[in-house]
Amino acid sequence: MSSGRIFALTCLAMLAFAGNSLLCRIALRDTAIDPASFTAIRLCSGALTLWLFLVLRSQGRKATGNWPSALALFLYAGLFSYAYTQLEAGAGALLLFGAVQVTMIGYALLQGERFTPLRWLGLGVALAGLIGLMLPGLSAPPLLSALLMAGAGVAWGVYSLRGRSGGSPALASAGNFIRAAPLALLLVAGARLHGSAELDSAGALWAVASGALASALGYLIWYAALPHISATNAATIQLSVPVITAIAGIALLGETLSLRLVLTSLAILGGIALVIRQKPAAT
Repeated sequence: MSSGRIFALTCLAMLAFAGNSLLCRIALRDTAIDPASFTAIRLCSGALTLWLFLVLRSQGRKATGNWPSALALFLYAGLFSYAYTQLEAGAGALLLFGAVQVTMIGYALLQGERFTPLRWLGLGVALAGLIGLMLPGLSAPPLLSALLMAGAGVAWGVYSLRGRSGGSPALASAGNFIRAAPLALLLVAGARLHGSAELDSAGALWAVASGALASALGYLIWYAALPHISATNAATIQLSVPVITAIAGIALLGETLSLRLVLTSLAILGGIALVIRQKPAAT
C-alpha cells in the first residue's frame, strides 16, 4: 500500500472516531432521542453494516468475536451515550481517550512491563490531567457524566486489549457487534419499562450515521491502515482524536474552549505521548 493511501485511510479513520462523539452529542442535545435508543440503533446499524461487509467481501469467512468482548463493546457504547447527555463533545472525547490509554497502560504494568522514570512521569501527568478535568469548578464537566465517560473508556480499553488475541479484526468486530446488538435492545426494553425511552426520527438518523459510518466503516478503514503502521505510531496518531473533536465541537456545535480544557488536554495527551514514545525499561 502506498504511503499516500495509508495517510488518507488514517485521516479518514481519525475523522470517523471523532465523528462518533460529535454525532452522539448532536443527537442527545438537539433531538428527543434517549441514550438507550441511540445506543441500540448505533449498535444494530453497525452490526448490519459489518454483516453486509462479510457477505460482500469475506469470501465465505464467518464472523468471529466472543461474548466477553461483546459485553465490553455494549458497556462502552451505553456509557458513552448516557455520558453525552450532558458532556460537551471535546471534554467527552478527552475523558474517553484518556481512560482508554490509562487502562491499557495499567494492564501493561500488571503484566510486568517495566517503566522508565520518564514513562512514570508521563503516566502521572496524564492521571493528574484526568483528575484535574473532573475536579469541581465553574468549567468542570458534570461529575456523573464524566465518570460515565471514564467508565466507557475503561470498557473500550478492555475491548481493545481483548482484540489483541489475533485473527481478523474485521471478522471479530462483526461478531462482537452482532452479539452486542441484542444487549442494546434489552437496554431499550428496560428504558421503556422505566418510561424514559423516546424515539426521534432525526436522532435515529444521527445514530445510524454513528453506527454505520463512524463506527463500522471507521473501524474497517482503520484496520486496513493499521498493519502498515507501527504500534507506537498508531497509538500516537490516536492522540489527534480528542483534538479534532474539540475543534469540531467549537466550530460546528458552538462549544466553548475553557482554560481548564486546554491545560488538562495538554497534561493528558502530553503525558500519554511521553509514555508511548519512551521504550520500556530493560529487564
